[in-house]
Amino acid sequence: MLIDDIKQKLKDLTPAIETIKQFWSNNKCEQRFAELEKQSQQEDFWQHPQQAEISKELQAVRTQRDEYLHVVNTFAETQELVELFSEDEQELKNISNDLAQLERAIARVKINLLLNKESDSSNCFLSVNAGAGGTESQDWASMILRMYLRFCERNNFKVSILDHQAADEAGIKSATLFIKGKNAYGLLKGEHGVHRLVRISPFDSNKRRHTSFCAVTATPEVAELETTIDPSDLRIDTYRASGAGGQHVNKTDSAVRITHIPTGTVAQCQSERSQLQNKTNAMKMLQAKVAQKLKDEQEAKRSANIVKKKIEWGSQIRSYVLHPYKMVKDHRTSHESPQPDLVLDGTLMPFIESYLTMSDS
Repeated sequence: MLIDDIKQKLKDLTPAIETIKQFWSNNKCEQRFAELEKQSQQEDFWQHPQQAEISKELQAVRTQRDEYLHVVNTFAETQELVELFSEDEQELKNISNDLAQLERAIARVKINLLLNKESDSSNCFLSVNAGAGGTESQDWASMILRMYLRFCERNNFKVSILDHQAADEAGIKSATLFIKGKNAYGLLKGEHGVHRLVRISPFDSNKRRHTSFCAVTATPEVAELETTIDPSDLRIDTYRASGAGGQHVNKTDSAVRITHIPTGTVAQCQSERSQLQNKTNAMKMLQAKVAQKLKDEQEAKRSANIVKKKIEWGSQIRSYVLHPYKMVKDHRTSHESPQPDLVLDGTLMPFIESYLTMSDS
């Protein structure tokens, strides 16, 4: 019966609503809104030295508060309406339609609240590198790359392919994307790690099962002023681009590789016709990587058990099994999906949400 389906949906949404309410209370969001609102209403507020920063934060908190109140109040009202119209089939149909919209709104608000770190709103550099497994892993890396391109398409992110190293037989050796959009890094930071595939190999004439690996690296874009790099610490190499891009790209040394000698960090770009533009993009990527490396080193000092992982067994964050059964499982959150085809087509939000909920708890 429709009434039973609606009640079950409300029951399923209750944990998400409780998480939202708990976050709002624990982080004293209402108190912060009241403080900012009071400051902005003072007569001499326009003379305040931090007037622009306060106004910007107030607008962000107000938007967040409006979304919070909408989902919490609508959820409570829906529960009341279900009880009131429990025997009215037409009203229940209307409630069911509204509930589908509320479900999407709750998921969106929950994620926006969980993305509360300073770098979460940043654009994102995302790199995919084939690991152990030769052609198998290179093909797997191309599947993972497509998965993220589809995810970005679904979420209206603007994507630039900065670097693309095709493999000799199939797939890719590596690729780097620059992803621009609201909360790009916050949503994709949990994808950082090793992804493992189990399937019947399309490259094996004996149709044996193979395991493949690829590594995904997510790095937030940083403002130029946030990290200073001494030009004398850099080695800049130019080379002929190997990917698509027309005759000019493939016939001139337009691709650029920059190495930060003290840390061994490397960034490369070959997406533009102009060597200068490729150098600019590679430098932005290098700054982001160096800043992240320094941040990781600081965190490592506080946690001595951080170990660099190889791209192989024992270090994967997620497994994608296509044979002998179908399952995608995140080993950090235990979130699973029996539909790997949908996941590989960019349906990643359930995994992202479960990671954000876990990492913020």
